[in-house]
Amino acid sequence: MNQHHQPGYGAPQQPVWGPPPPAPKKASPGKIIGFGCLGAVGLFVALAVIGAIAGGGDGGSGSVSGSDKAASPTARSSAPAAPRAAETAEAAEADTAKSDKPATASLPDLRGKGLQSAQDQAQAAGFYHLTSHDALGRGRMQAFDRNWKVCSQTPSAGAHATDTEVDFGAVKLEEDCPAKDAGAVQEAGATMPDFGGKSVKVARQALDSSTSITVEDASGDDRMVLVESNWKVCTQTPAAGAKLDGQPVTFTAVKFDESC
Repeated sequence: MNQHHQPGYGAPQQPVWGPPPPAPKKASPGKIIGFGCLGAVGLFVALAVIGAIAGGGDGGSGSVSGSDKAASPTARSSAPAAPRAAETAEAAEADTAKSDKPATASLPDLRGKGLQSAQDQAQAAGFYHLTSHDALGRGRMQAFDRNWKVCSQTPSAGAHATDTEVDFGAVKLEEDCPAKDAGAVQEAGATMPDFGGKSVKVARQALDSSTSITVEDASGDDRMVLVESNWKVCTQTPAAGAKLDGQPVTFTAVKFDESC
């Protein structure tokens, strides 16, 4: 007869055991000693690097101690001696004096030359501040320099600073130089000048720009005075020497080749 085992009855169940776990290995004394040596070497290297950085100060170039500097001729001679403050100040003052002093050159005698040629030769000599005026006192502009010739120059020929202004008194090529240069136009100021024989243009330029001016043809032909540098003053109102305080001014004039 078959016997049936019911749960909870019969022979007790035996626990199932696997193979026993391996015993833990003990650390090898040689390995422990090896790792310890490596740690000591690493610590020594780290300390050496830190010491080098602290001693060098400039990324490993190192520094020379006082005794080493004294023993090394290179350390004594490599740094140039600093110039003394007094010498530096004197050198700077000398350089400033040289730069402030204008250059000097010899200005040629340019009278009798064409105005354009005179200007070119003045520039070749080192003078570049050039101007010119109508030597006859008519106030004409030297629009085409080649059509004018030099009668006078200021300053005269000789040694001058190159920043000096050179003024040429000139007339047209077909004209004769005057015995005396009329000079550049001068402002009238508070007193009426004598404009007799001078151009209407010069008279207008000399008076204040706010002055009311009337110009009439002295010949009686009632011509219009268009190019005022071609007309000369015959009479004027107010008279020369009168006080100028804003009153109107009247001129009569004829052309320069005509008689008043």
